[in-house]
Amino acid sequence: YKAIVDDNIAAGRVEDKNINIGLFTYPVLMAADILLFGSDVVPVGLDQQQHLEITRDVALTFNNTYGDVLTIPDAMIREEVMTIPGIDGRKMSKSYNNVIPIFAPPNQVLKPVKRIVTDSKRPEDPKDPEDCHIFAIYRHFADADAVAAKRELYLEGGLAYGAMKQELFELLEATFADKRDRYNVLMNNTDELDKILEEGSEKARAIATPIMAKVRKAVGVSA
Repeated sequence: YKAIVDDNIAAGRVEDKNINIGLFTYPVLMAADILLFGSDVVPVGLDQQQHLEITRDVALTFNNTYGDVLTIPDAMIREEVMTIPGIDGRKMSKSYNNVIPIFAPPNQVLKPVKRIVTDSKRPEDPKDPEDCHIFAIYRHFADADAVAAKRELYLEGGLAYGAMKQELFELLEATFADKRDRYNVLMNNTDELDKILEEGSEKARAIATPIMAKVRKAVGVSA
């Protein structure tokens, strides 16, 4: 909702243009996806915490009305990965068009990396790594020693943004190249992908079916 409103304001349109019922029913669908499997802890990013709060409200309201049926979930938010920044510094999101497509061919990964927004400091100028969008992404994939060394280089000066973008690209390639290969294998072999999905659905169904039966019984709906 916020992303659409922000885009409308930026474009000079009415704030609620293109706002539809799906934006309001979707949080309920997300709540159902969590509650249907009896999840007690849900790992999420910071931006998803509100969805967990809505889910908790739904579950608490249901339990207060029909008895102790649904598990009340808690959010698990790891501080170091609670928000992944995009190339413009905002949360990485397709809605903001600021993503790095890690499963795309290398040239399509490099293109948005080169577009990461930076300030006008010269290579020899000291820089604050906490204000750099390149470093904000880099720190999620480099090891602790590399991050610490890069932080010192920022503070001392002598680091060019262009070189840092190239290093980030190479780091992303080292991290995701084999995963991209696996992704392409699956996307080109839908039979294997369908088999994996079917196995997953069977596992999910075994958990969800008894919970759904409890919900139906509680509200008086026959199976």
